[in-house]
Amino acid sequence: MAKVNVSLSEVHRTVSIPAGSSILKRMFAFFGPAYLISVGYMDPGNWATDLEGGARFGYSLMWVLLMSNFMAFLLQTLSARLGIVAGRDLAQACRDNYPRPITYVLWVLAEIAIAACDLAEVLGTAIGLNLLFGLPLLWGVIVTAFDTILFLAIQNFGIRKFECFILSLITVIGFCFIFEVFISAPEWAQVVQGFKPSLPDGALYIAIGIIGATVMPHNLYLHSALVQTRAYDSSDRGKRQACKFNMIDSAVALNAAFFVNSAILIVSAAVFFKRGIAVTELQQAHELLSPLLGTALAGIAFALALLCAGQASTITGTLAGQIVMEGFLHFKIRPFLRRLLTRMLAVVPAVLTIVYAGDSGTYKLLILSQVILSLQLPFAVIPLVHFTSDKGTMAEFANNYWVKTLSWIVAGIITALNIKLVTEQIAEWIRTSSEPILIFGIVIPLVTAIGVLLIYVILKPFIHIPPKETIPAWKKLSHFIRAEEDNLDIDVLHYKKVGVAIAFTDDDKKVLSHALPLARQHDATLCLFHVVEGAGGVMFGPDAYDAEAREDEQYLNQLAVALGHKGLEVETFLGFGSVTRELIRMVQKERVDILLMAGHGHRGISDILFGSTISPVRHELDIPVIIVR
Repeated sequence: MAKVNVSLSEVHRTVSIPAGSSILKRMFAFFGPAYLISVGYMDPGNWATDLEGGARFGYSLMWVLLMSNFMAFLLQTLSARLGIVAGRDLAQACRDNYPRPITYVLWVLAEIAIAACDLAEVLGTAIGLNLLFGLPLLWGVIVTAFDTILFLAIQNFGIRKFECFILSLITVIGFCFIFEVFISAPEWAQVVQGFKPSLPDGALYIAIGIIGATVMPHNLYLHSALVQTRAYDSSDRGKRQACKFNMIDSAVALNAAFFVNSAILIVSAAVFFKRGIAVTELQQAHELLSPLLGTALAGIAFALALLCAGQASTITGTLAGQIVMEGFLHFKIRPFLRRLLTRMLAVVPAVLTIVYAGDSGTYKLLILSQVILSLQLPFAVIPLVHFTSDKGTMAEFANNYWVKTLSWIVAGIITALNIKLVTEQIAEWIRTSSEPILIFGIVIPLVTAIGVLLIYVILKPFIHIPPKETIPAWKKLSHFIRAEEDNLDIDVLHYKKVGVAIAFTDDDKKVLSHALPLARQHDATLCLFHVVEGAGGVMFGPDAYDAEAREDEQYLNQLAVALGHKGLEVETFLGFGSVTRELIRMVQKERVDILLMAGHGHRGISDILFGSTISPVRHELDIPVIIVR
């Protein structure tokens, strides 16, 4: 676990913007973040809501897709502007502006939304594997638990190649649905009529699911971080240009996502609604497409696009999880652990649903996951509007009157729809539940608490609490100072033994260059530690004296002699077996005062393959450990 100050520190400002080049080249350098965002707008959760909407209500919910796309474009533009101008992602901005308890609650809500999103991606990928290769759905879900390796491998190639990979998946999805729309032969006059706002009976739940699947809360956190991967000019002119190019990027990418969502709903309406077929699962849609459209390619294209959508969205969902955790809590963990944590939160309910509700239950779970996303939206949208309207944060880039008005209308629509859905759902539970005491004792207090939190988030910028009288930092530290001597009351340590972990690599020279001055200054003994980790050392321990052990001992002794010629007192220690365990054991046994060791620079999957020594050593030892890179 490590503290972080910038979004996605491993790729922060790594994409250079060619100065003095043509406007097209500069614009192309900015293109990419919105395509990663757009993947979230065509994930398997969208498929479920779009298929359900088309099969049950025909083309009548096309206007909901259009409205959702407009909302997404407006909010993603604000999100990108926050990242570019303020240099903070949305999670960091929340941490900067809200009290810690509120920050932690908002973090929990964001994590729930990401888990719901990941649930849709797990199910979508598993269903895609099932449709293409016949892999049972339960096994498909289990396979998706290990796609962490794919994410880490792609991430190691850099953000631009990562974006290209995602774009290739989007291209496959797009071509698949161009083919689907072409062979389904929809009635275009009715498609156009569907853009006229209307809400048939029973369509509210699906409409909110469509909004939640399109205006996804985790994408707002993600976009505000991804735009900071560009090394744009930090002047006002440079920020203005970056905002403009990112707005164009968002327009192109989100319209592509709108096409995919529209195509799913149109195909569903043209094939299923027209014939009065109710779709209860994605597998059913796949099985019916081929016979109804007269070609096996229809089902293959559907399954291939679904698999690509599941994989693309699961990769970007991982990044969103990383940003949310780092931003709200101000620390990061290994990408592998972060991915595993998020994935387990999605795999467990997916497995339970398949075991107890069967394959058909996964479809309902997909739609429910999108409604959960929608319920979390106000807690991301409202802070975003507040932050981007604040002149203290955004200066001249703060939202003008009409942008602010549109933003609050969007936030109001989302909040009102969610309130309506929650109240209707609670009323139905009370009406149908055999034990309403659970509703009154658990659900209603929980919903009330969340409602109070929402009111606080809305009113926070207008609540001015007088600051408490604070004590200057220097006064808090005054107990360290002796007034009569005007000196800091801090003990000066004297090192008797300076330890050095020797790895027999080029890094040894760097570590010793730091250790030698330290040993001379304290007149300390230099303790050289090395661990024989070959097969002989692992199997036989100190009894091993094979060629590797003899060579290592000889090298260590030669190094000690050479350092002794420099006037240092040197001792050597040889361990066998596990590097981490042996190094800790030898350092503790010799009572070393400080240890210096080299950082190998591995990250992610490399730590899995080559092992990690630094982290367990520094956690186990109670002495200072200096890492030299």
